[in-house]
Amino acid sequence: MRSKERTIAIVLGGGKGTRLYPLTMDRSKPAVPFAGKYRLVDIPISNCINSGIRQIYILTQFNSASLHNHISNTYIFDTFSNGFVEILAAEQTNQTDTWYQGTADAVRKNLKHFHDQNADYYIILSGDQLYRMDLKDMLDRHVASGAELTIAAKPISREQATGLGIIGCDNDGIITKFYEKPAPDLDISEYKVSDSFMQASLGKPVDASNEYLASMGIYIFNAKSMEEVLNNDKTDFGKEIIPDVIKQRKVASYLFDGFWEDIGTIKAFYETNLDLASINPQFNFYNEMMPIYTHRRHLPATKVNFCNISSSLTSEGSIITNAYIVNSIIGVRTIIESGASLDGVYCMGASYYETEAEKAANAKKGIPNIGIGRGTIIRKAIIDQNARIGDGCRIGIDDIPRQEGDFAMYSIHDGIIVINKNAVIKNGTVM
Repeated sequence: MRSKERTIAIVLGGGKGTRLYPLTMDRSKPAVPFAGKYRLVDIPISNCINSGIRQIYILTQFNSASLHNHISNTYIFDTFSNGFVEILAAEQTNQTDTWYQGTADAVRKNLKHFHDQNADYYIILSGDQLYRMDLKDMLDRHVASGAELTIAAKPISREQATGLGIIGCDNDGIITKFYEKPAPDLDISEYKVSDSFMQASLGKPVDASNEYLASMGIYIFNAKSMEEVLNNDKTDFGKEIIPDVIKQRKVASYLFDGFWEDIGTIKAFYETNLDLASINPQFNFYNEMMPIYTHRRHLPATKVNFCNISSSLTSEGSIITNAYIVNSIIGVRTIIESGASLDGVYCMGASYYETEAEKAANAKKGIPNIGIGRGTIIRKAIIDQNARIGDGCRIGIDDIPRQEGDFAMYSIHDGIIVINKNAVIKNGTVM
């Protein structure tokens, strides 16, 4: 195999991120805070770094300022490694004045930038998935197979297949067919994969109900092959490019049976985050061999005064006083005042501390300080950064009708209340 320095990773940042709104109101999807102290983009970047791949491009076009700030302050490589994490936002040129029209179009419009690296292989990754994978092993398997494209695939059941792209392959793992999001009542039995093949590929038994393979949206292309298959006006990898490539070229599968979750919706985002605070989370952040990297903030340890906290994560720099917190995640610099109660809450924290002078000014203006006020009770909610929640508020507690939708200071999606970034929730608010 040729040197891994000749492999570059391309992380697809997605479009407007409408399914994650209002978390994407002022930031791109990869920049959404995750697990108390990370950003979504830290997941694919960390997988690359842990796999020895240090030339990484992030493709995005919406609300990219926050993402730029995070990347520039976090991923700084020494001058001898030739490593970089670079954001490529949509741009107008003499050849085009349109934004990215889809995943394939985004990659196509940046080929001129990728050429500078003279890569042998391109690894395409998603910016909104949670998983830990040895991409070097996938690359080695790709090279050994002689395929022009390798697709990471996860064993799933028929019930799970409806929302995913389903792969059919032979007993050598060569993909022969592909079906995008089959309807629940459609007969796709011809896509079943033998148990013996799965065991041989994974080196261990798999759940007998997982008879199908789903595309994880993770691809490795030979560089020349990718440029050839993008020499058209097709805009999307999953819907257009991949099905055509399977018909015309050798495409291999790479089976992965670890935890993998697409966190592109408010419900998935909420549930995946809160699972991290459970006693036995499905995803392990405590793996020192393959850590998840993020911005080093140099904050003090969290201070906890007379609290009852269980099945929760508290990030650095927080001050929590006389509070009851269960099944929750507390983000960096979160200030929680006496008597507050949180159950099933992801609080993203704050990007700065308020000074005493600023707090005095808040009192004159009649607005709460950043954080959660005295005696406030919150259930089943996401609280975005720098939100100001006053004293004696009741959020998600009372059995009252709640209309789904987006409102001035908050949104409700799938029954989950989302308090907007920089929102001001006044004392005594019932929501």
